[in-house]
Amino acid sequence: MTQSTPTELILLGTGYATATRCYNTCFALRNADSYFLVDGGGGNGILVQLEKAGIPLASVREVFVTHAHTDHILGVVWVVRMWAQLLGKGKAEGSFTVYAHDLALEVLDWVCRKTLPAKTAARIGQGIRLCELRDGDCFRAAGMEGRCFDIGSTKAKQFGFRLTLPGGQTLACLGDEPYNERNRAWVEGADWLLCEAFCLHADRDRFKPYEKHHSTSLDAGRLAGELGVRHLLLYHTEDTSLATRRERYAAEAASAFGGTVCVPDDLERIPL
Repeated sequence: MTQSTPTELILLGTGYATATRCYNTCFALRNADSYFLVDGGGGNGILVQLEKAGIPLASVREVFVTHAHTDHILGVVWVVRMWAQLLGKGKAEGSFTVYAHDLALEVLDWVCRKTLPAKTAARIGQGIRLCELRDGDCFRAAGMEGRCFDIGSTKAKQFGFRLTLPGGQTLACLGDEPYNERNRAWVEGADWLLCEAFCLHADRDRFKPYEKHHSTSLDAGRLAGELGVRHLLLYHTEDTSLATRRERYAAEAASAFGGTVCVPDDLERIPL
C-alpha cells in the first residue's frame, strides 16, 4: 500500500443502543496502513466487524471513546483484551492508546480490571495507555491531528472531536447527541460532519427522539446547512427501516441541506 491510498471512513456499525439488525454505531478511519477506531459498540461483536472489514487489530493503535454508555465502551474492553494478548505473544510492538475523558477512562479501567484475566489487565500501563483528554485538548491518531471538545451532554459526559485529514480536509464528530451551540468553532465549516439521526422527522411521534436527547434526519440536514459543512453523514439510527433507510433519511436531510448526504450501512467504506 502506498501513501497515495485515499483516507477512508469505515462504518463498523450504524445502529442505536438496542439495535439488533445492525451493529452499534462505531467506525474506523484509515490513513495508509494505520487505523483509528472511534468507540467499540456494545460487545465482542466489534471483533467480528473488524474482521469483516479486513482491519488487522495490530494496525489499530488508537481508539477514541466518546462516552461510557454500554453501546460505545464495552466493545473497547474487547479491543484492549485482544491488544494485551498481541503484546503478550510478541505479535505487536509499541503501544495501544485509548483516548477519552476522565469518567470514561475510569469506567473502562474498572471494567477491564474486574472482568479480564489478571495477566491481561496488568498490561494497562504496560503497553496499553489510557490517555485522559480534557475539553479542547489535542491528540494524534493514525498520523492525523485532532482536537476534542465536550459536547455538553445532559445525560453523560461525552466528547466529540474535529480531525484534520491528510489532504487538509476536516472531519467533525458530534458523538451521539444533538449539536450544542457552544461547539460552533469546532464544527462550523467542516468538510465532513458525522451526526446522529435517531429516526425520520416524519416518524418522530413513533420513536420520540427528543425524549431520548436525539435528533431526526431533518434536524441534521438543517444543522448541516446552518453550519456550512460540505458532506453530512448520518448514523446512530433506529433499525426497523434498514431496507429503505438510505433513501428516505437522505431525502429528508437533503430537503434542508444542499451538500452531500451519506447514510451508510454497516461495513460501508467511504473515501474521504
